[in-house]
Amino acid sequence: MGNFVWSGCDVTELANRFGTPLYVMSEDEITSRIRTIKACFDDRYERCSTYFASKSFLTRDMLRILMREGTGLDVVSGGELYLARAMDFPPDMIMFHGNSKTASEIGDGLDYHVGCFVCDSVEEMLLIDRMAGLRSVSANILLRVTPGVEGHTHKYIATAGFGSKFGIPLEMVNDAVSIGMKLGNASLRGFHFHVGSQFMDNSCHIASLEIVLGLISRVYGELGFVTSTLDMGGGFGVAYVDSEQPQPVDSFICPMTELVERFCSDLGIPRPSLVTEPGRFIVGPAGITLYTAGSVKDVPGAGTYVGVDGGYPDNPRTALYGAKYDALVANKYGDGPLKRTTIVGKCCESGDILIRDINLPEIARGDIIAVKCTGAYNYSMSSNYNKNPIPAVVMIKDGQPRLSVRRQSYEDMFSADI
Repeated sequence: MGNFVWSGCDVTELANRFGTPLYVMSEDEITSRIRTIKACFDDRYERCSTYFASKSFLTRDMLRILMREGTGLDVVSGGELYLARAMDFPPDMIMFHGNSKTASEIGDGLDYHVGCFVCDSVEEMLLIDRMAGLRSVSANILLRVTPGVEGHTHKYIATAGFGSKFGIPLEMVNDAVSIGMKLGNASLRGFHFHVGSQFMDNSCHIASLEIVLGLISRVYGELGFVTSTLDMGGGFGVAYVDSEQPQPVDSFICPMTELVERFCSDLGIPRPSLVTEPGRFIVGPAGITLYTAGSVKDVPGAGTYVGVDGGYPDNPRTALYGAKYDALVANKYGDGPLKRTTIVGKCCESGDILIRDINLPEIARGDIIAVKCTGAYNYSMSSNYNKNPIPAVVMIKDGQPRLSVRRQSYEDMFSADI
């Protein structure tokens, strides 16, 4: 019946112009989702700040958008910090996370005077203090704590349960705070917790927050420590397929913020500055990935398999997490009848399957397949497995596409070989 139009662009024309596989991002949607978060958090409550979880999608264009919108940055590696420095991202608006920062990465953060380090252990806290002293600088730090709440999400993206590799267990926090209060070059400002990713409702967030607020009360009463900053993480879910129905983001943020305000009022202490760190929510639905169909084969008893020119290297989430996606045939949008189809990638892996058993029009070689909601973690997790180049990224603003990240060439891919 026609071609699929997304964010004001005919995506079949984008595929023909820029090639496939192709990541396509909507700057308009990214901006809208940032403003949605800020309207229900930064703009509604005093001393509240949104930081973007850069691990979900980080490019120069993304940093430009964040700076324009006045949004902070959550980094977890020296590479993410390197790009932020190269773009002159305001250092006071950078939060440096990571459960195993190297000394080199900590040094880079101190040299750039990042706003805060989130410490995953007492050992790391002491290292930051020592390295800051050697540089004659000061550092702000938060302790990441593990509330012990088991998240209702995939076990690989749940981060707050008992035995998690992240954070300091509750029973060890008093000792950590006592040590932190005595540091000479690092100022312990408060706590961070993160329940994980892709939560459909706020129950785990509220349960974790109640536990952390109890902790705040305890260290205040027993140690006299006043929490000046509380980072509540992110994890707000998005709909990858129609059956997923996440709560609106304000159903997470508003109850959490109001709970903190009531708690501090009852305790008679100042409410800490609050931070939230969405990533997937901002960029997930703002991206699609385009592929060109290759081989089409009907396997008796198993169905129809359509191979595409990408797969595991540009989207490992299906193999890692069993992630589910929706898709359409962009150059046959609205066509029928529909046929049960499995979209498979080109890698030499049985697990390289993008979507199982989806109803799509009859597909032929050369058709353009658009997979929805791929803006988060697809480009970030892309690799050269089977020596496939990393796809280009196109950014759309006001219906006008521009090349944001050029396609990796074979020469690029082997440029580090000696």
